Amino acid sequence: MKLTHFDEEGRSRMVDVTEKSDTFRVAVASGKVYMKPETLKRILDKEIEKGDVFGVARVAAIMGLKKTSDLIPMCHPLNITGADVYFKPNTEESYVEITVSVKLTGKTGVEMEALTGVSVAALTIYDMCKAIDKEMTISDIMLLSKSGGKSGEFKRGSL
Repeated sequence: MKLTHFDEEGRSRMVDVTEKSDTFRVAVASGKVYMKPETLKRILDKEIEKGDVFGVARVAAIMGLKKTSDLIPMCHPLNITGADVYFKPNTEESYVEITVSVKLTGKTGVEMEALTGVSVAALTIYDMCKAIDKEMTISDIMLLSKSGGKSGEFKRGSL
């Protein structure tokens, strides 16, 4: 598989998508924030002094995914048409799973935007709770699926 972010001389470049057709594209990414059980309980009971952790992290994820091209040098600025952010607490293993879905109709995919959204949500959770739990761990940030475009469908774990 040829990497397209390099020119003939091996210099990095933004891929030219001028001639590509617009297609409907969706990407879904996830990640986890592990924390002390007391921290998760305080989040769920809305007892974090900085406010509603999931509410703030949801807005941060959406703001972050819209700024992906400002953070990742070769990403194109995109006109995102939809984004959803979900939090699934796991009290048995003391973590929060974050899932972000991003949609658009355009010439390039939204995988990086979904991954950025997860990352920003996780960092926001850390920021809001670090006063009580500096040992939180952000992990398992990954693309779960993507559809649309020339490369077609991808679903983690399927061949």
